[in-house]
Amino acid sequence: MNGAWLLMILIAVAGMIVQGMLQSRFKKYSKIPLRNGMTGREVAEKMLHDNGIYDVQVISVRGQLTDHYNPANKTINLSEPVYGSYSVAAAAVAAHETGHAIQHANGYAPLRLRSALVPAVSAASKWVTWILLIGIFTINTFPGLLWFGIGLFALTTVFSFVTLPVEVNASARALRWLSNAGITDSSNQRQATDALKWAGYTYVVAALGSLATLLYYVSIALSGNRR
Repeated sequence: MNGAWLLMILIAVAGMIVQGMLQSRFKKYSKIPLRNGMTGREVAEKMLHDNGIYDVQVISVRGQLTDHYNPANKTINLSEPVYGSYSVAAAAVAAHETGHAIQHANGYAPLRLRSALVPAVSAASKWVTWILLIGIFTINTFPGLLWFGIGLFALTTVFSFVTLPVEVNASARALRWLSNAGITDSSNQRQATDALKWAGYTYVVAALGSLATLLYYVSIALSGNRR
């Protein structure tokens, strides 16, 4: 169990470092303008149209780094610092989220799998913490309850790992299009790549953190069985 705790601490520290680097990169590249003066909204719309997609709306949402694609209503939701900004960071983020819209339009298999898991993961997330907590306190009386909670948590861990190829592919689509469409040039293509690289690392850390937590609960259940 001590090993599981150490792993969780290391991943938590890595998560803080990655988040710090992501915010630093976003702040830095938000100050570098695109030469063509296109805003994040314009970049997203052009990428959609270049891929023959006209039924997705690009809208603005509050917050920072709150950008996401919603397949339910086909909207690309760009945070205020991205939506109206004409920076390299804004272009990279807008293109990444548009990459998800293209995945959706093309029926990209990992995205379909992730979307299929959403209802189950949402339901599990509401109860898993309480079930695990009660399961730990009643491990000697009702050991099956803890294992049930572990099963629910495993579902969220699977979801985290399914998310990885979805995010990597969206970034690859974004960077390829930014270069081919002439949105970025030889100097700021590297900066766009760097920004999306650190954004991708956050999903890697999240997946590893979920796996470490799952192993921690499994170790509790196994030690309880041995007693």
